[in-house]
Amino acid sequence: MAAYLCPPAVIHGEHAVKTSEIVAEVRDRHPHAAWAPRIDGIAASTGIESRGWMLPLEAAIAPGNGGGLRGVGLGSAQEALARDGFTQQDVDRMIAALEAIPGPQTVQERTAPAWEAVQSYGERAARGALQIAGLDAADIDCLITSNSTTPALPGLDIALANRLPLRNDVMLLPATQWACIAGTRSLALAADLVAADPDRVVLVVIAEALSTTYQPADDTLESLIVRLLFADTAVAAVVTGRPRRESVLRLDTAWHHTLPGTQDLHRLETRADGTHFVMDRRGPRAVQETVTAMWEWLRVRYQDDPDSWHPDVLLAHPGGTRVLEYMEQTMPDAWPSGLLDYSRDSYTSGNRGGAAVFDIMRRAHDAGQKSGSRAVLYAAAPGLTATALEGEWL
Repeated sequence: MAAYLCPPAVIHGEHAVKTSEIVAEVRDRHPHAAWAPRIDGIAASTGIESRGWMLPLEAAIAPGNGGGLRGVGLGSAQEALARDGFTQQDVDRMIAALEAIPGPQTVQERTAPAWEAVQSYGERAARGALQIAGLDAADIDCLITSNSTTPALPGLDIALANRLPLRNDVMLLPATQWACIAGTRSLALAADLVAADPDRVVLVVIAEALSTTYQPADDTLESLIVRLLFADTAVAAVVTGRPRRESVLRLDTAWHHTLPGTQDLHRLETRADGTHFVMDRRGPRAVQETVTAMWEWLRVRYQDDPDSWHPDVLLAHPGGTRVLEYMEQTMPDAWPSGLLDYSRDSYTSGNRGGAAVFDIMRRAHDAGQKSGSRAVLYAAAPGLTATALEGEWL
């Protein structure tokens, strides 16, 4: 399977949003929520003090351009008030008052600016990855893209094909629903593509504006957690079938696993006011099942050398720190400690979804990961599905 990965380019959201700002906004908007007395403790438990967004917090909490009558319609409201016997003067006064009430943003108002940002950040990440790899856009044979929170048609693949620009015979492979698994699954797909043609050059670009799931009107505990967790990031990397001077990681094999009957545990829902990320509290336990399955895959893969083989670094995006703790508790006792340090470090500035594994990889690279280190990359995503890769640092 051998595929060779150049260091990824990582572009963090440029607007720093502090946890204290989110807590203040939520507390002011939902002072009587059942979880309101515990909000400081909940926020502290995330371990995140600040995260980067592509757009400022003000863009997420601003009212829509239409007034309180947008959903009803001006004419319908006037007719209803007139039928109830109000004078025209009273009708005009009440209509004016209703129109002055700020309404929520629509899907278009919320998503359109984020989609523009996703394209811009994606382009920056792509150009950065090409520069790191010492390549030009004309050298790319295939482009794999992923962005789940800002759906569009044409998508990010077409946008980048025009912006970079790519050759007109480049294979475009958009994967808008990979979500958190985009990092590992895109690399697994790229590895298959270069295995079929070792001269092929694949560019992977993932750009996620997860802040679009920040929904001010929601007052559930799950919605509070979503607001506290997510960060915006664009990442990109070049994958080749032959080693290059710039290559830093060789990918040797991939593993995929899907749990039946778990499709409702995590999901995106598009409603009148935008995209909502819905979580079920059973989710972390389901993710843990995929971790257990991955340990078994690695055990079987190295069953002839069970005592001496172990990964030297785990680049893992399991969706949250609870599952990272589970990974540490269930990995073989003989494995060294600190395998998840870079994963934990990445989480201190937010959950980056599909971009997370590339961010974690970049942290390991910048820290000077030793040549010959065995690496395992893992991610789980709504579905519930997981993909892992195993390889060696060059």
